[in-house]
Amino acid sequence: MHDKIRYQLISWAEVQRLCLKLACMIRTSGYQPEIVIAIARGGYVPARLLCDYLDIMNLTSIKIEHYLSLATKEEQATIRYPLCTDIKNRRVLLVDDVNDSGDTLDVAIKHLLPFKPSEIRIAVMHHKIVSHFSVDYYACKIVKWRWLTYPWAVTEDITNLLKQINPQPDNVEEAHQQLKQQFGIYISRKRLEQVYVLLEETEGENKQPHRKRTGY
Repeated sequence: MHDKIRYQLISWAEVQRLCLKLACMIRTSGYQPEIVIAIARGGYVPARLLCDYLDIMNLTSIKIEHYLSLATKEEQATIRYPLCTDIKNRRVLLVDDVNDSGDTLDVAIKHLLPFKPSEIRIAVMHHKIVSHFSVDYYACKIVKWRWLTYPWAVTEDITNLLKQINPQPDNVEEAHQQLKQQFGIYISRKRLEQVYVLLEETEGENKQPHRKRTGY
């Protein structure tokens, strides 16, 4: 099935560019958020950048779980960690990395409305046209659906892709070629080597016998 799914790596530079574009759009629209709410986990970095670009000090988050791994999701998006901040009568900017199916944003809005904010507007870096949910601001429109791997999720996503390769690659060079051929993923060898180092460290820790912790 993986050969039917398109993948794209997003760079840090692209994230900054898109968030700056979002900030300019928000300023131009005249909207002045009093607080930014990030949808964890993907919305953390964009939300923080927007706070910087828009000079907003108030930042909080909610966590919604939908995708379990690459293109594998729960039947329904659910609130894992609810809002713990008073937003009554405040102008809210809700931020996520991508508007994919729209389910996450739909659940987020329904969760926030009972807190009675004066207004909620939504900003995302990428908006996929397959989504059933409309957003107020997006920096890039995705016409042909593909899975987007953001720089804060490279190790997680590449690890999942490597597990799908059969037979498993014997070395980094072979893995580099297989990722390119099977998934269209163009990752630098240096970055892939870093992923392998982290994988080896994690596997090593998992093989260690359980040791009872002493008191602190």
